[in-house]
Amino acid sequence: MTIADGQKLCGLLSSVMQEDEHNGALGYRIRSLYYDTPEDSDYNDKINGLELRRKIRLRIYDPNADFAMLEEKKKEGAYQRKRSLRVSRTDAEQLIQCDYSVLLKYDDPFAHEMYGLMHSRCYRPKAAVEYQRRAFIAKENHIRITLDHHITATEAGFDIFSPSLNLYPVLDPFNAVLEVKYNGFLLSHIKSLVNTADRSELSVSKYCLARSAVLKYQY
Repeated sequence: MTIADGQKLCGLLSSVMQEDEHNGALGYRIRSLYYDTPEDSDYNDKINGLELRRKIRLRIYDPNADFAMLEEKKKEGAYQRKRSLRVSRTDAEQLIQCDYSVLLKYDDPFAHEMYGLMHSRCYRPKAAVEYQRRAFIAKENHIRITLDHHITATEAGFDIFSPSLNLYPVLDPFNAVLEVKYNGFLLSHIKSLVNTADRSELSVSKYCLARSAVLKYQY
């Protein structure tokens, strides 16, 4: 959808949903470092539409932040699960350098599982992605609607804490990505507002957007 249509929809949603506490006039910034195997397994699983697939990323909301979130998103058909671990900035910097042993200091089964997975399958940083997000929340059915725009990326640098990453656009800057998440069903009055937006229903992966331009010349 276009940013103009997205802004109109945001105005409608703000009247019936709670805005994310981090929202500003333009939303808030997200920067993620995506990892993949040497053979790009996660990328290819997404492109090929496999029912079971995953994404692994290290996410921050401010280059000056003193922490990062290590996240794994797993999709099984229509079901999706996200697990996360908060790590210190120092440990995040080690993860960027592929030192996954820092995960063993955390008393969390997920941390140890990620160490085993990322170490054994040789996960490496593949792309850094940054964008602006505006988010809306409704407690009923855990409804969350996000609008992401100004999506940029780089495969030339992976230090997501750097204030000067050399990012380039991977989506038309006049377009935005709308995502609607909920458990069970979407409330009818919210669904009606979403349906007023002029949009195309596509499966969009920011990681795949970031990598496709480069990978198409490699294969």
